[in-house]
Amino acid sequence: MIRLSTTVSLADQLMSRIELRTARVAVVGLGYVGLPLAETFACGEFPVIGFDIDAEKVRKLGIGQSYIGHIDSGRIAELIRSGRFEATVDPRCFETADVIVICVPTPLTDAREPDLSYIVGTGKTLSRHLRKGQLVVLESTTYPGTTEEVLRPILEESGLRAGEDFYIAYSPEREDPGNVYYSTRTIPKVVGGIDATSLALASALYGAIVPTVVPVSSTRVAEACKILENTYRAVNIALVNELKVVYDRMGIGVWEVIEAAKTKPFGFQAFYPGPGLGGHCIPIDPFYLTWAARRHGINTRFIELAGEINTAMPRYVVARVAEALNEQAKPVKGSHVLILGVAYKKDVDDPRESPAFEIMELLRQGGAHVAYNDPFIPILPAMRHHSIHLESQPLGAEMLAAQDCVVIVTDHSVYKYEWIARHAQAIVDTRNATEGVGAGCCRIWKA
Repeated sequence: MIRLSTTVSLADQLMSRIELRTARVAVVGLGYVGLPLAETFACGEFPVIGFDIDAEKVRKLGIGQSYIGHIDSGRIAELIRSGRFEATVDPRCFETADVIVICVPTPLTDAREPDLSYIVGTGKTLSRHLRKGQLVVLESTTYPGTTEEVLRPILEESGLRAGEDFYIAYSPEREDPGNVYYSTRTIPKVVGGIDATSLALASALYGAIVPTVVPVSSTRVAEACKILENTYRAVNIALVNELKVVYDRMGIGVWEVIEAAKTKPFGFQAFYPGPGLGGHCIPIDPFYLTWAARRHGINTRFIELAGEINTAMPRYVVARVAEALNEQAKPVKGSHVLILGVAYKKDVDDPRESPAFEIMELLRQGGAHVAYNDPFIPILPAMRHHSIHLESQPLGAEMLAAQDCVVIVTDHSVYKYEWIARHAQAIVDTRNATEGVGAGCCRIWKA
């Protein structure tokens, strides 16, 4: 038993329940981060309750149905039957929880400033149900200082004191949908607490379900860690996106350059260009840092420039579509354009922040007739900044031949690219998916 220096009885009781795996874990937000985490805790023999304000999600989970592609419905049904997992829309569930893990969205406003409304709303709900001896962990990606400066004061509106009556920690999510090598239960967890007690409890909690826990000195360090991870990727992707444009003008294929460069066994890591950034993290998180930096009087010019380059990529793709159509003596207006793939990355059913939406909107603004195919996303969902109402069209030879241009936005593994190239009139390939496609196929433009 680990003995802690403050509020010994409360902390020791919670530590004992964590070590015995009898601690009841409530996961707030059952999306692409929260549901896999809830499943991982339940598989780790903890009793888990999932909370979400979306009654339809809760209904589906209640009948053992998953709405996330890489989470098997059979597994959800098994956990429901075992009694180790249940889902609810009732916030009174927090009163019986020992641990509450917050996995709610943290998007940007139209002014590219942090939108913490989901964290604030969750905190206010929790403050009405908080009791002594609980551990609250924030996993939502955010700027350094959020846990201490935003969440903690809201939770303390309950009349309880953090570090004395209850405990707070931050552990950034590291979910990567579609990754066949790493999952929630195998990825190391970085953990920071508001004090030594909170850190010890959170480390023990995650240590029970993942092989490696990385404790850090504060919640701010843990928050900054997540921002660094995603800003690192965003900046390097911006670099290769810019080089893609430069090398194209020089008549050089950027993908061949990258393949050659990555043979160097030191000092180089391969990043790949694309039609723009997608997913909830990489297009958003760097702007959390730039906003926080401005509060301290610092301009993050390097990061902001990377953001400008990446957000310009959909327009570059549309310009390449216009070039491909021009070669056929066709204008964008009135042309039929098929988008292949609208998920933000290959082989997943997650369209959040996908560049496909902006590409489709730009083409429609230019007068094109736009359709799409994505086997993972049969209907375009409502998005915060886009309102395109389309259904995925069957991908047949006649369908391809009827298109003036096919744009590969997401390189799903199920697509047979040589077959597509044999039936299409023209292809704009943003992912180098057609590399190696044989002669005699349609003209292909790389973008």
